Amino acid sequence: MRGRTFKVVQWVVVVGIVLGLVVALAACAPEESGAADVVGQGYVSGDGSVQTYDVGEREGPVTVAGTDFEGNDVDTADWAGDVVVVNTWYASCAPCRAEAPDLVDLAGSMDGVQFLGINTEDDAGAAQAFQRTFDVPYPSIEDRSGTVIAGLTGVVPLQAVPTTVVLDQGGNVAARVIGQAERSTLEALIDEVLAEAA
Repeated sequence: MRGRTFKVVQWVVVVGIVLGLVVALAACAPEESGAADVVGQGYVSGDGSVQTYDVGEREGPVTVAGTDFEGNDVDTADWAGDVVVVNTWYASCAPCRAEAPDLVDLAGSMDGVQFLGINTEDDAGAAQAFQRTFDVPYPSIEDRSGTVIAGLTGVVPLQAVPTTVVLDQGGNVAARVIGQAERSTLEALIDEVLAEAA
């Protein structure tokens, strides 16, 4: 009888641990980002993996258009002939905050390259506070409706925040980094695309 009671206690402990893990994982689930409700795909933290596309296999052209947090219209079609770097982010995203200084530095130091943020989470107050904190010089599109991201899903999957996409001078997807983009990696990807036009 005592052995049977011990096994029941063990079983209850195991079930309790499993339930605790399920609850903990649910707390970090994609619902926090709101993106799952809008475009039917979860947003999870990426691992920094890089995907590049040879010139002949690139999808596109991609055009990203919307309204930034200051109320201005933004359209990547206006940047035809430039390399465009598109970065998804939101203010409370830890890897977004970690990569922000590098993105800001690259945006201010690379000729022929335009940077654009897409934010599916924040209201103007939170987004603008982030932009002031990191002195972000480029616009970010407000996309809480998810329509901008939804328009990109057929061309380039954006399953994680942050995700950074490099578009070539023709607007085609040249590279994608899922998760926090390391400065040296992103700079090398941009330099490769810039060199194609030379």
